[in-house]
Amino acid sequence: MASRIIAPQDLARLSRALPFWLSLLLIPLAWFCATQGGWTIALLPLVTWYLFSMLDAVLGLNLDNADLEATEADLYWYRLVTLIWAPLQFLTVFGLIYYATRAGHLGTAERIFLFFGVGVITGTIGINYSHELMHQRNKTERFLADFMLGMVLYSHFRSEHLLVHHRHVGTPRDTVTARYNEGFHRFYPRVLLESLTSAFQAEKNMLARKRLPWTDPRNPFFKYWALQAAFLLLALLLGGWSGLGLFLIQAGVAIWQLELVNYIEHYGLTRKHLGGGKYEHVQPRHSWNAAHRASNWLLINLQRHSDHHYKPDRRFPVLQTYGAKDAPQLPYGYPVMTMAAMVPPLWRRIMNPRVRKWRETYYPEITDWKPYNKASNPPPRL
Repeated sequence: MASRIIAPQDLARLSRALPFWLSLLLIPLAWFCATQGGWTIALLPLVTWYLFSMLDAVLGLNLDNADLEATEADLYWYRLVTLIWAPLQFLTVFGLIYYATRAGHLGTAERIFLFFGVGVITGTIGINYSHELMHQRNKTERFLADFMLGMVLYSHFRSEHLLVHHRHVGTPRDTVTARYNEGFHRFYPRVLLESLTSAFQAEKNMLARKRLPWTDPRNPFFKYWALQAAFLLLALLLGGWSGLGLFLIQAGVAIWQLELVNYIEHYGLTRKHLGGGKYEHVQPRHSWNAAHRASNWLLINLQRHSDHHYKPDRRFPVLQTYGAKDAPQLPYGYPVMTMAAMVPPLWRRIMNPRVRKWRETYYPEITDWKPYNKASNPPPRL
């Protein structure tokens, strides 16, 4: 399939943006599952994981790249979907808490599995959209990012992602760069603890450079804690202890979904240590790229992750995809890869040969990979 450049006037058409609006269909689907109960409660994870995997197999790859001269006006219809999602997610999560805790046709197991499915979409879509918004300079967009992250009790992700991950990706200082041969079940508990502490320390260090204590009101953790407390209280008021439990289930599933994606995005990919705590600059080759059409619609081009780290300020419609000469390629889209990551022997069978090939291609001069495998190289200087 040949690559082509999409002109700004073509990019600006609503018809071209509409495939990225498919995620909105998950909102009425969630309500359908809640009102019908029974087997329908399985539809949210089935559609999100399996339907888009099948669509990827049918629709193949999308190698087209948007013209980088596209303006904010050209991207209106793309931005709008990320703004619309935030209030819709709020109404869905808390509306379903109110409804499900009073619905006589839903048993306890059905309520739990329903909110497992809600967590799949707040993690797969909500956190992904908050990731897009947190990278923008617009204050409204950044607030909506915090708003959605508070809804899954993972507000510190913004600080960790912007201040730690993007700066130190592929080095020992970045906790979410999964190490070679590190299974997800070891990665997950490690990243839960380390990302929280590194995020807090990064904000504390920023304040210290301004000669301010961490207790200064400008520390965003106070906003994070306030938002999370407000959502917990709202869940309790709407659904009692059962509602609070359902809220915690969706938050836990959303966090798990996020960290599964974090795990696969950089697995085994490290930046070369140049000595003295210095590392090479971030390049497209330091993130796994996936050009699968349908899952990129669902995930608003998150799988063009090589370009996102290379140029973090690009909005999702203009993220570029790369060929195998410039960036390592995932064999499948994120829905399939995240399922594979839950089975470490299968994951290693798929990915370890690709990591070794990546090393041979880009770093044939490195003969001892043990410090990279164990993240024991000197940490980059702050």
